[in-house]
Amino acid sequence: MEKQIKMTISILGCGWLGLPLAEKFLEKGFAVNGSTTTTSKLEVLKKKGIDAFYIELTEEKVKGEVFSFLDGAKVLVVDIPPGLRQKPDVDFVEKMKHFIKKLELSSVEKVILVSSTSVFEDEESIPAYTENSMTNGKSSSSKQIQEVEKLFQTNSNFKTNVIRMGGLLGEDRHPAKFLAGRENISNPDAPVNLIHQKDCLGLIFKVLEQENFGKVFHGVYPNHPSKNEYYSAKANELHLEAPKFASGAKSKGKKISSEETQQMLDFQFEHQP
Repeated sequence: MEKQIKMTISILGCGWLGLPLAEKFLEKGFAVNGSTTTTSKLEVLKKKGIDAFYIELTEEKVKGEVFSFLDGAKVLVVDIPPGLRQKPDVDFVEKMKHFIKKLELSSVEKVILVSSTSVFEDEESIPAYTENSMTNGKSSSSKQIQEVEKLFQTNSNFKTNVIRMGGLLGEDRHPAKFLAGRENISNPDAPVNLIHQKDCLGLIFKVLEQENFGKVFHGVYPNHPSKNEYYSAKANELHLEAPKFASGAKSKGKKISSEETQQMLDFQFEHQP
């Protein structure tokens, strides 16, 4: 018997998180349109059963077959890194405005926007931010991400659920490897706000099941040890040289609560970072 397709989902950005998400959707019986900015990756996506499209957002226009990518999809997952750390002068907001103009003309009714907890400011008081807290990040990159959230949330052509993910990690990617052996690392007493890739996938599926879109969710594991405590223990566990943290200066940080997300979705984080 031919496998029945539930519906089509488009994923803007089939990278480290988007590709395994696409594979999960395929396993669940969805048809998937996936985008990449790397032409050599198109064949890789196609071999996995993904309808693959080259889509690149620039500050001037959207490059690629964007309408074919969106065609027939009722749901869109937006999972593209802003790239503002490497290129702080990039106008991420302008890129998204061009894309949203195309999106408005499509069949998409629901959007899941994968965002970041960087929309909140680090403070010496170590504030706790919930899903209902007002965003207050002061850096240029944070302000751009906040503005992109608003662009999607206030657009009447589709409904948007925002998921603010903490620091992403998985079997092949762990921040402890980046910090190993480094010295004079700032903010040793700041809480960590992390999430495992597998919990990211589970959370996105739970958010997709929501009938009432228009909400904000937090993808952060509920335990928040200090950076010093966490990364020192992880370095030992992974047989890496322990990082050395700065002493004396007061730490700045924040604690991202995901309590309301867990309650709203009946969701449990199962993979401790």
